Amino acid sequence: MAEKARVLRLLGPQKSLRDQAQEAVRRAILELRFRPGERLVERTLCAELGVSRTVVREVLRFLEAEGLIEISRNRGPVVATIKPADVEQIYELRSLLEGSAAAASARLADAADVALLERAIHELREASAKGDPRLSMRAANKFYQQMFAISRKSVAWSVVEALNLRINALRTMTVTTPGRQRIALREMERMFRAIASGDAKAARAAAVEHVEEAAAVARRLLSEQSAAERLGAAAAAALHKTTAAD
Repeated sequence: MAEKARVLRLLGPQKSLRDQAQEAVRRAILELRFRPGERLVERTLCAELGVSRTVVREVLRFLEAEGLIEISRNRGPVVATIKPADVEQIYELRSLLEGSAAAASARLADAADVALLERAIHELREASAKGDPRLSMRAANKFYQQMFAISRKSVAWSVVEALNLRINALRTMTVTTPGRQRIALREMERMFRAIASGDAKAARAAAVEHVEEAAAVARRLLSEQSAAERLGAAAAAALHKTTAAD
C-alpha cells in the first residue's frame, strides 16, 4: 500500500506589517538613531512607519519584552538606558565571548571566511577615514557577526545580540572620544591578522585587549559624567539655598 503523500506548504516570505514595523524600530534603536533615554512618541512613529496606532502599540509591547524600551509612568515609552552597575558585567561578558570566538575563528577559518572578515575590516578603515562613528559601529557589528559565525558559536552570538543595545550605546560613547576610532581600528586589525594567520592564542589576546581598552575609556567617561552630575546637583542645591535665603 502506497504511503499517503504529506502535503507541506511553505508560507510566503512576506512578513506582516507589524513584523516589518517591529524590525524597523528595533534596527533604529540598535543603530542608535533613537538614543537611550529618548522618548518614543506614538503619533510620530505612526507617521514615520505608515501604520496605525494599534500596530505601533503592539510593536512597543514586543520591544519592551525584549528589553529595548522601558515604559515610564511619566514619559511613556522610552529607549532603555544603560545602567552604570551593568557596565562592568557587559565588558566582562564581551571579553569572554569575543575572546573565545576569536580563538575559535583562528582555528576554523578558511580562505573564504578570511576574505569576509577582510572586507569588514576594509569597511572599518573607510569609516575611520571618514570619521563617521555610525559607519564604524556598523562595520564593527558586521565583523563580529561574521567572526561568531565562523567560530560556530551561535549560542554565544545570541547572547551578544541580546546585549547589542547596551554594547552599541557604550560603543557610541567610546568611539566618539578623540582618537579612539583610530586606536580601535588598529586593535581590530590586530585581531583580524591573528585570525587570518591561524594563531588562536594571539587572536584571543587581541580580542580581549580590544575590549579592555574600550572598558577603560568607558569607565573614565562614566566617572567624568558622574562627577559633572554631582557638581551640577551641588550647584543647583546652593542656588536653591541662596534663593531661599533671599
